[in-house]
Formats: sequence, C-alpha cells, structure tokens
Amino acid sequence: MSKVKDPSLAGEGRLKIEWAESRMPVLMKLRSMNKRERPLKGIRIGACLHVTKETAVLVETLVAAGAEVFLAGSNPLSTQDDVAAALAAAGVNVFAWRGLTEKEYYWCLEKVIEGGPNITLDDGADLVSTIHSKHDNILNQVLGGTEETTTGVLRLRAMSKEGKLRYPIIAVNDAETKSDFDNVYGTGQSSIDGIIRATNILFAGKNVVVAGYGHCGRGISKNARGLGANVIVTEIDPIRALRARMDGYLVMSMNEAAKIGDIFITATGNKNVITSEHFRQMKDGAILANAGHFNVEFSIADLRSIAKSRRLIRENNEEFVLEDGKRLYALAEGRLVNLAAAEGHPSEVMDMSFANQFLSVLWMLKEGKNMKPEVYSVPRSQDEQVARLKLESMGIKIDILTAEQERYLSSWREGT
Repeated sequence: MSKVKDPSLAGEGRLKIEWAESRMPVLMKLRSMNKRERPLKGIRIGACLHVTKETAVLVETLVAAGAEVFLAGSNPLSTQDDVAAALAAAGVNVFAWRGLTEKEYYWCLEKVIEGGPNITLDDGADLVSTIHSKHDNILNQVLGGTEETTTGVLRLRAMSKEGKLRYPIIAVNDAETKSDFDNVYGTGQSSIDGIIRATNILFAGKNVVVAGYGHCGRGISKNARGLGANVIVTEIDPIRALRARMDGYLVMSMNEAAKIGDIFITATGNKNVITSEHFRQMKDGAILANAGHFNVEFSIADLRSIAKSRRLIRENNEEFVLEDGKRLYALAEGRLVNLAAAEGHPSEVMDMSFANQFLSVLWMLKEGKNMKPEVYSVPRSQDEQVARLKLESMGIKIDILTAEQERYLSSWREGT
C-alpha cells in the first residue's frame, strides 16, 4: 500500500540506496546486529521524514529489525522520487512524492496514521501534532516517538510545557553525535550545495548574511567562509552573537545587513526573520535561501506582495522584480534549500543521526511504558556508543582512562 510519483524509477532509487549504505557503516552495523533477533517484530512505525537515500537506509534497517514502516515525506519538495519508488517496490508503505500540495501533504500524513503506529519518527513534529489534534483516539496505542530536527523539538517542548503532549518523545536532534555533526557539517555543506545548484554563483568575494548562529548557522558560516565569502551574522541571542564575532565574523542587525548582503541564508527556526522592510533595502540581484525546516523564515508572502512581476529563471530559482526595478531571487520557494535544491546531507553524517534514531526506537520500545509524556534527551551512553562505532569505522583508536585517572577524576582529595 503506497503512493509514489513513478514506480518505474525504483531501479535508479535502489542504486542510490546502495551507495548510501556503503557510506553509512554505523547504521549498517546496527542492522547486522539486530536482523537476527528482530527486536521490532510486530511494531508499527509511523514516520514523517525527508524521503532521501539516507532515510531509506534507516527505514530498511527498521524493517530488518522486524518493524512495519509507514512513511510520509516531511517537506513538499524534499522527496527523492526514485528513492520513494525503490522503498515502495521493497514493500515499505510509502506516501510521498516531490511537489506535494498542502492538501496532499496532509493526506500522506493521514495514510501514515491509518497504519496505526506504535512508535512515531518525526522531522518537524507535523506527524505528532496531527495525531494529537485530530486522532487522539489512537494515542493510547502510541508508545512514544522521536524527533529529528531543531524546529520539531521546539514545537514538542512547547506542547510539553502546555501539558498537551500525550506520549514521550526522544529529542534525537539534541544528541551531540547529531547536532554537532549533522547540523554543523551536514547543513553547512548541503545548504551551500543547494544554493550553488540553483544559481551556479561564485561565493568568493560575496557578502553572505547568515541569520542565526546555532549549530546550523555555524556550519553554513564556516562553509561560506571556506569558499572565500565575507560572512555577516545576524542574531537575537547575545551569547551566540558574541560567539560569532569571536569566530571572526561581522555581526549586525538584519536592517544593517540587508543593505550590503549578496546572499541571505536563514537558519533560525523562527518566522519572518526577513520581511518587506528588509527586501526593500536589498541590492539588485540579492539571493534569498532558507536552511530552516519550514518555509516561513524569509517571508515569501511579503516578497510576492511588493513585487510587480515574478518568473521562474531556472529550477528552484524564482525572480521577483520590485517596483523600482530591483530584482531579488528566492530559492526553492523558501523551503529547505539543501533538500529542495540539492540532495540533503551527505550519507556519512546522516549515518550518526540515523543510528541515533534507530537506537532511540529500541530504547523507546524497552522503556516507553515507564516514561512520562515529556521530551527526553538521548542518553549519554548512546551518544558515546554512536561516536565509538563511527570512529571504529574510520579506523581511529582513542585513549582510555587508567584506573588511577578514573580515581583522580572522581575524587576531591588530591590537589597541588
């Protein structure tokens, strides 16, 4: 039971999945370790994730461990249709295709919910919020869930604070082996990749304005500077703003940055970071891209309202001409530029993120009945397990504490 754009693309999708498998040794090792005992046998997993080749490796690892998976895409433009076709051909229940309307997007979520999930995997919290708002009758059968991204964790913590969250969620995004690698190195590289694919511009010498200096903003800034750009950071958090300055970037308000930026990249998790007041101040030819989960960070509605004309220049690149003749270019309809205009994060970094997803599902299966309906952090022991497996796959050995060193660190008696 699936709905994908073109089932004939399954062969191409399978090749991409096999490539990703060759670059995801941690997740493949976990698959090998669990395929015999099949600890997830009889468990139905409802997933709302970007349907990429890396996600396919996670899904097939869950299937190998015994689960039945129902999968929808977590963004209308992020699904790789050949990968979706390959998963459907392999018997996974997939409801995803690139170019979903809002109505189709939520139809796909409804199909996942119809599968009767015992555990949910979410990227952005749309699946969890839909279950809570429209299907509270199935909440008693949901053991718990996981959340992949910063935006989703923010939404779920808000639900928990209001007492609205009805089952436990593990914040996979907050694991160090996720946020310090996927968000920094993955988003940093793949966002720049998406911008280049949509524009073929030269970054060297450009003024690149990065809105937000969290993990994702740090990664984007680092990669843009590595390409020779002059990086300007905007922030609302004084500590992050200070960190950005100490890291060597210019820091200023968006009102100031709007006048001098050539490329604007949002990575805040918030809405209306760039609005009409900023668009009007921008230079002719400025490029707008978003690396946050939802298409609300720079206001597409404002841009449309002040433009006298618009046209699609090339795939994922729309030109807006303002009344004064100035041209602004919005990429990927304001959606995640790294997934809508490129292929998302490299497999090597998603290896750790999805290893955490898989291990969190096993943890939820074991402990979910004893957990309160709150948002939980990934256990430190799991984080370290993923890191050690990754190092092992890279042929790297590290030191271990001696007994004497362990005693020293746990004691207050020794001093100068």
